[in-house]
Amino acid sequence: MGGFFGVASKRDCALDIYFGVDYHSHLGTYRGGMAIYDEVDGFQREIHNIENTPFRTKFERDLDHFHGNMGMGCISDSDPQPLIVRSHHGLFAITTVSAINNADELIKEYFSDHGHQFMAMSSGKVNSAELIAALINQKDDLVSGILHAQEMIDGSATILILKEDCIIAARDKLGRLPIWLGKNSDGHCVSFESFAYTKLGYETVYELGPQEIVKLTPESFEVLSPARDEMKICAFLWTYYGYPNSDYEGTNVEMMRYKSGEIMARDEIKNGTLPDVDYVGGMPDSGIPYAMGYAGKSKQAFARPFIKYTPTWARSFMPSNQAVRNHVAKMKQIPIPGLIEGHKLLLVDDSIVRGTQLRETVDFLKASGAKEVHMRSGCPPIMYSCPYLNFSRGKTDMELLARRIIQELEGDEGQKHIDEYSDASTERGKRMLEAICEKFGFDSLGYQTLDGLIEAINIDPSRICTYCWSGKK
Repeated sequence: MGGFFGVASKRDCALDIYFGVDYHSHLGTYRGGMAIYDEVDGFQREIHNIENTPFRTKFERDLDHFHGNMGMGCISDSDPQPLIVRSHHGLFAITTVSAINNADELIKEYFSDHGHQFMAMSSGKVNSAELIAALINQKDDLVSGILHAQEMIDGSATILILKEDCIIAARDKLGRLPIWLGKNSDGHCVSFESFAYTKLGYETVYELGPQEIVKLTPESFEVLSPARDEMKICAFLWTYYGYPNSDYEGTNVEMMRYKSGEIMARDEIKNGTLPDVDYVGGMPDSGIPYAMGYAGKSKQAFARPFIKYTPTWARSFMPSNQAVRNHVAKMKQIPIPGLIEGHKLLLVDDSIVRGTQLRETVDFLKASGAKEVHMRSGCPPIMYSCPYLNFSRGKTDMELLARRIIQELEGDEGQKHIDEYSDASTERGKRMLEAICEKFGFDSLGYQTLDGLIEAINIDPSRICTYCWSGKK
């Protein structure tokens, strides 16, 4: 994934960008970057590796030389950004949140006109932001170039461009990710997350629609290209990626998760599958509101049987090595014996993607004396890798737990019946749950239904992307 924050102001904006970008740190762990423009000194830019050190720590020392009234920054989970580009559009900085499935084809086509080249990264790949800039530069003006790039890309591209006199923001073609505009007495800001600017004294003035393009200056914002009607905002923003304070299309993340937990418990009561447990707990941290909703609706006690120790390792997937990530996750789980030993527990997580840490979690609780461990997922079984956003490190669908279990149960024949496996009321759906329970040692397992998820989000279902669960575009 990734996030960004930009400011066009009448005063120096370096500090606002520093804190605004830092508030997007939950969206990526690879690179962070800042680019600021000053009328006298021009563009200043820094990019740092943030895999093992937070954005704030890495960029604190840069604040002394950053200055200017126009700028932007980003958290990137893919390529180093922002980039500074010189073309017939002039000098500009660009950052993107994108997934380009046809990058090789686009690069090959670009090379077909001799004389073109890209700066390759150490991996040999072309930086996605540079590729998007190249597509933009094929047109005579930036707006036409942005629209052209978004049409050419198989995937998605949300784009932020810093010019000498303005910031241009473009939401991706189907609005899979959000863009918000804020305003204070000195200027305007643009942000992925809505809460990031409210703490800095800005108030919301506008939320971009799908493929809408706007220009920001300190004095005003102007729509350069109107929004399209069709939208497919990513449901996984509410499920996992969004910060609790964030709002998307009128629905708050924390409230959606709480509601989703209530819906799961309501449906289990109706179906007669609600287990009798001593405590309902959430997998820290994003599973906690789901568990609170579940506990409240089921009238069972909410508790935190273990606490995540985060002062040194805030996120378990930060190390690049999977074995190290698993070990870090294990080291972070600190038990509260009085809430585990001899008790029946039900844990709710936001999602179950690859299941790499589930076995260790159950073993850890059983070793700590838990009598039973029941597991619930705040979203349906994930069956398809996302082709639109880089929200998972997985390369194929078969890395997903549900798909692996299906393969173990029926081989290739099972892959023809994914819809049945996604439905816990079918025989195949029940077999999959039983197989996962046996594999990981759960006493029971339940997933939120797709209908329940959509009910919790509470916006028009036709405007939500649920591809990773349904496979439907």
